[in-house]
Amino acid sequence: MTVLPLPVRGMSVCVVMNRGGCGPFARFVADFEPPGGEGELELLSAVSEQRLPVEFLPAIREGLAQGLGGVSATVLLTDGYFHETDSWASAYRIGAEQAGRAALIGAGLLPPEEAEALRWVRWPGRPRPRPTKRTR
Repeated sequence: MTVLPLPVRGMSVCVVMNRGGCGPFARFVADFEPPGGEGELELLSAVSEQRLPVEFLPAIREGLAQGLGGVSATVLLTDGYFHETDSWASAYRIGAEQAGRAALIGAGLLPPEEAEALRWVRWPGRPRPRPTKRTR
């Protein structure tokens, strides 16, 4: 079993699919650590239910598992936010999947170029996108 070799902290996820009105929305911040105890994916939350209801945690866990692709890690949610109307489990699943992929990039298990495909997540040390050639 592959484990996350080093911490990747300060992963900020903000999924906003429709900026002008209603639509899927999710927001949370997480720290990724090498796994403890059992060596499985462990999801912990230090966020109050008022900021991130527990009903979204199963979607976050599912997205993390998919994004990490079998790499075990401990993930601590350090902040979160939801909107009563626009927060959907699917948005948290999408954001968590991208956060899992980002953790693999941050820990050196995926190449930095993979970060270009991650639309909804930011983290300290994120590789900058390659500049594109401008034509006049």
